[in-house]
Amino acid sequence: MKPNWRALLILAAAALAHPATAAECTKVVVTSHPDYKPYHWYDGRELTGASIELAKHILDDMRIPYEIRYVGPWPRVLKLAENGQVDIVMSLKNTPERRDYLDFTPTPAFANPMAVFVRRDKSFAFDRWEDLIGKRGGVNSGDRYGEGFDEFLRNNLAVEPTTEMASNFKKLKAGRIDYYITGLYPGLAFLADNAMDDLVPLPKPVNRGVIHVGFTRKSPCAFLLPGFELRLRQLTEHHETDKLLDKYLSVLRDTAKAQGNNR
Repeated sequence: MKPNWRALLILAAAALAHPATAAECTKVVVTSHPDYKPYHWYDGRELTGASIELAKHILDDMRIPYEIRYVGPWPRVLKLAENGQVDIVMSLKNTPERRDYLDFTPTPAFANPMAVFVRRDKSFAFDRWEDLIGKRGGVNSGDRYGEGFDEFLRNNLAVEPTTEMASNFKKLKAGRIDYYITGLYPGLAFLADNAMDDLVPLPKPVNRGVIHVGFTRKSPCAFLLPGFELRLRQLTEHHETDKLLDKYLSVLRDTAKAQGNNR
């Protein structure tokens, strides 16, 4: 693999500007949510997925030693990041409360749009939010959508909050709800995992969300962010991150088919 010289030059300049912390940054500890397919998940042995491969790609290009570390459930991931016990958290939403302890890459790591899933045989036209009025919907308890949709949902839509994605898809399949709103790629990953071909997303998303890479402010490796950002921007401009999402959705589909054939 050829080194990315622009990223390396930025890295060298950052190290010169922060010599004390650079000397302490001997290895970058990278972690993520343990269950957010296809972006990242813990498979029982290690963290894997599109954002884990992205982290490896960029840090390899930068010639930075690193460790991909599974640290447990999502609240623990965030707490360790807040305390400076991990260095990079891959692919999460940039929110005001997280900005208290994380610096985010300006360039998003991946698209994370919210989609409307329906039964294939009961699809309907969806061009604007108002098309959902009068229908029975499903959402995940505690989910936030942004871009004004939370207020629209609260004031105009009849939805049933459920704690688990599996429960919402089960209700959709049974016809107990007309649609289910969740992340496009996690939804597709669940359907691939469970070989549920009769449920599909409508073409138009509810909104076009994104997720970023977070660098722990208390980490001695925080000075790496500009070089990481440069390489991330180059990869996204060449649609490499989109290809990673497609790759890991295919991995999930192939795994589900193989398991189905072995039953």
